[in-house]
Amino acid sequence: MTMNRREAIKLVATASAVLWTPAEAATARAKATTALSQAAAGTALQPEFFSAHEYDTVRLLVDLIIPADVRSGSATEAGVPEFMDFMMIDRPDMQEWMRGGLGWLDIESHRRFDRTFLDAADEQRTEILDAIAWPEQAAEEMSHGVAFFNRFRDLTASGFWSTEMGINDLQYQGNTVVPEWTGCPEEALRHVGVIDAD
Repeated sequence: MTMNRREAIKLVATASAVLWTPAEAATARAKATTALSQAAAGTALQPEFFSAHEYDTVRLLVDLIIPADVRSGSATEAGVPEFMDFMMIDRPDMQEWMRGGLGWLDIESHRRFDRTFLDAADEQRTEILDAIAWPEQAAEEMSHGVAFFNRFRDLTASGFWSTEMGINDLQYQGNTVVPEWTGCPEEALRHVGVIDAD
């Protein structure tokens, strides 16, 4: 069975959300919902934690991780950057790795291309992210970037899939009455490889 990038990130989001306490998950959902409402109303958030440059980098990076597709909008459209700014204020223990990681992206981009990550061309950004996105394949000298990107990707996924847009993207069908259980649909069984596709 093959899994596309969005499906893989959903899996990561589900796994990382399990580590949150119910109160943390509720706070995250509430902030993401507020951020989405602000975005829909055209109200730009003034970040409390991020500098303007950092915030622009966050907005770019979350959309590289979860871009818009045919089913839903991008991470920025879902309010993930606003959610992240809230999390940095709410969880000060996250601030050092976030600020350090964003700085690492710029340092690495300057080292390779003599420009910030924001100012780099698309293919240059891809080169940097390809070097840190797969921990097992990353060079040892990329370890700081790998650690940052893993946490950033998890936070992006958690923020996105705790919004209404993200829940709709999952096509979540829970919390509905099932008067009669007739078993798992054959289409779903084929999809997960329990029965052979015809």
